[in-house]
Amino acid sequence: MSKQVEKIKTLVEKREQARLGGGLKAIEKQHARGKYTARERIDMLVDEGSFEEYDMFKLHQCHNFGMEKKQILGDGVVTGSATIDGRLVYVYAQDFTVNGGSLSLTMAQKICKIMDLAMQNGAPIICMNDSGGARIQEGICALAGYGEIFERNILASGVVPQISAILGPCAGGAVYSPALTDFIFMSERTSYMFLTGPKVVKTVTGEDIDAEHLGGASVHATKSGVTHFTAKNDTEVLALIKTLLSYLPSNNTEEAPRLQNEDPINRTSDLLNEILPDDPNQAYNMYKVIGEITDNGEFFEVQPKFAKNLITGFARFNGQSVGIVANQPQAYAGVLDTNASRKGARFVRFCDAFNIPIVSLVDVPGFLPGTGQEYNAVILHGAQLLYAYGEATVPKITITLRKSYGGSHIVMGCKQLRSDLNFAWPTAEIAVMGASGAVAVLSAKEAKMKKEAGEDVRAFLAEKEEEYTNLFANPYQAAQYGYIDDVIEPRNTRFRICRGLAQLAHKRQQLPAKKHGCMPM
Repeated sequence: MSKQVEKIKTLVEKREQARLGGGLKAIEKQHARGKYTARERIDMLVDEGSFEEYDMFKLHQCHNFGMEKKQILGDGVVTGSATIDGRLVYVYAQDFTVNGGSLSLTMAQKICKIMDLAMQNGAPIICMNDSGGARIQEGICALAGYGEIFERNILASGVVPQISAILGPCAGGAVYSPALTDFIFMSERTSYMFLTGPKVVKTVTGEDIDAEHLGGASVHATKSGVTHFTAKNDTEVLALIKTLLSYLPSNNTEEAPRLQNEDPINRTSDLLNEILPDDPNQAYNMYKVIGEITDNGEFFEVQPKFAKNLITGFARFNGQSVGIVANQPQAYAGVLDTNASRKGARFVRFCDAFNIPIVSLVDVPGFLPGTGQEYNAVILHGAQLLYAYGEATVPKITITLRKSYGGSHIVMGCKQLRSDLNFAWPTAEIAVMGASGAVAVLSAKEAKMKKEAGEDVRAFLAEKEEEYTNLFANPYQAAQYGYIDDVIEPRNTRFRICRGLAQLAHKRQQLPAKKHGCMPM
């Protein structure tokens, strides 16, 4: 055997060794937990045969606590580039079979390398988290590694899409990297996220709670809003990531992929002419409106289980990717609150960062009142949504379906926040507040006098409410001042949006020169 053949044989053997990670027993344990290995996950996500691995032979440099005897090729993370539907992406997957996926300085260097390459080459970053946290044996070096990753998350924000999949444990400081990314996916029953684990919580606060109820997928999908998507297992998570990517551009200088569209842009929907109940206080399902106007009725919802009074997600109009923000009358009458406001603000800012137009479907009676909201800073959270809309320079089209009252009218993409096209259905009610509340303020003194005089106050108030309703329970006063560009027939909503987006395709709008704004937090 020649020396060259012998060296090639050594290379092949080392590659096989590296691909085994922590070994066959560790892989079997991973499978027994209902989880896939790092390389299996990558293979499931990317186009077949497209993955190019980097730093397969890199080793950790720790010699404390016997770690020098635990050298495994590639250490605890698999990194590289690949394609998904033919588009370049950079991927890293933590390998739980190697020291529980705990982060070493070497692992951090591998991760930072591909994050740098992603920014340099304008491609999305996808990270798969399955780690026990910082490698305790490395002390400050492991913490420094996390710091380097966080800094790159910050620098990449708004430059390339960043997607995190939580497919196992993610605890302590490790949670901040996913939190700094654009979208978080969690696998149900096998993943969790928290800063301090159940044992620490028990010691410090006395609360007795398990990992699932402290930071499981359901908790973060419904209560905290930390995660955007959940799925039953790894396979479903990775499929959802592929779907999400189909709506996104590769970086902030590109447009999202435009698909061939066979759904006529002038398709009308008679259902929309009848969807609103006669009673303005009766609910209807906003999802039905969305399904009637988007290409083929398709809608990819973001954070579907959190703050259900506001709907956010991606759809297409004439093949073009668009972000939809819509009030949901079936949940708390569609009011805005702290959670809905921050959910909407984050989504609007993402769309603006990546050149995705925003379509707003408005039916909002106001902000949720009460001490619970005021104590939880509804003022600041509402201002975040206001700031996001006002800052956004992408094409913005707002459709007012029914109610649009007070501060919530302004927050939901009004003309004064530089919305490009503002349409309204004939059923739109644009006013400072509803009729009963307005009359209670405007006619309080007169009503008091009539009551003291023994007159029928109820008839008087009903008359005043009818007067206020006739004046404001329609879109024409707003149209009179140019705050509504046109009153449209509901059945034509899809066509007006498609044509509006075509008109705004080359929109150019700049913000004043500044380092950055100070968004209310």
